[in-house]
Amino acid sequence: MIYRNTIVALVLVAAMVLFASAYVVDETEQVVITRFGRIIGDAKTTPGLKLKLPFIDQANFFPKILLQWDGDPGQIPTKEKTYIWVDAFARWKIVDPIKFLQTVTDVFNANGRLNDIIDPAVRNAITSHKLIEAVRTSNRPLSFLDLGWQEEEEEESKERKQAKINYGRRKLLEGILKQAQPKVDQFGIELVDVQIKRIDYVDTVRNSVYNRMIAERKQIAEKIRSEGRGEAQKIRGQKERELKRITSEAYRTAEVIKGKADAEATKLYAEAFNLDPDFYSFVKTLEVYGNALGQNSSLVMSTDSDFLQYLKGYAEAVKP
Repeated sequence: MIYRNTIVALVLVAAMVLFASAYVVDETEQVVITRFGRIIGDAKTTPGLKLKLPFIDQANFFPKILLQWDGDPGQIPTKEKTYIWVDAFARWKIVDPIKFLQTVTDVFNANGRLNDIIDPAVRNAITSHKLIEAVRTSNRPLSFLDLGWQEEEEEESKERKQAKINYGRRKLLEGILKQAQPKVDQFGIELVDVQIKRIDYVDTVRNSVYNRMIAERKQIAEKIRSEGRGEAQKIRGQKERELKRITSEAYRTAEVIKGKADAEATKLYAEAFNLDPDFYSFVKTLEVYGNALGQNSSLVMSTDSDFLQYLKGYAEAVKP
């Protein structure tokens, strides 16, 4: 019984020793072994099962993948003294885990050191160049809304020529990387990339820029409206002239037709009345009666008057 217990105890101790001495290195990790705070051997960068002295050796794991540094956005003046918000970020990795452990110990402290190195590099780059250098990369022509105005196109072309860049955002970021990399080498860190996440005007500058943009757009809109009103007046004038022309031509045509009709009617009347002049005189006299005599008309005339010649003897003629 005692012998069996001893064997079990030895097995448990062996298992504990094996568990304490074995560790696994993942493909995304690298390990530095320390003994009482002193680094032992080289860093373990290949994945697999590794062994160390139990209880006295400690395995320090560090990531082998790309890590992210995200800086705090801050106000930075450009070369032309325009204050802007700049938000930058970087990608970095641990290339010397032993040096990394000796200097910054862990990733949290490394990010603090990167803050002290990358932020001043970004600030120096922004303050040493104009705003357009941090915004644009090349001098390719910009795309503007085609409003169809020659003077506007000429002004935009002039502005594009004046806004020509000499350095560009890509070279500016490369300069930041070159400035910061020698300072992080001492930590066993390699900066893979530094980029600007966001550039924006500060509130006071942004408001003035927006107001200027609004004023310019209003000026363009007013110009479009004035041109539209002028074109509308032109169209209305053309319409009025065309309407008057059509109306005058129609009136002339109608008058010509009426004149021809009156002439034809007069001709027919003349031919008809010339057949019997007395009948013509009788008809015209009746027309005068119809126009001159109404229901309540009263006339005092001599019976010898020619006006009543066709009414003489009318009363006796109509008596039964």
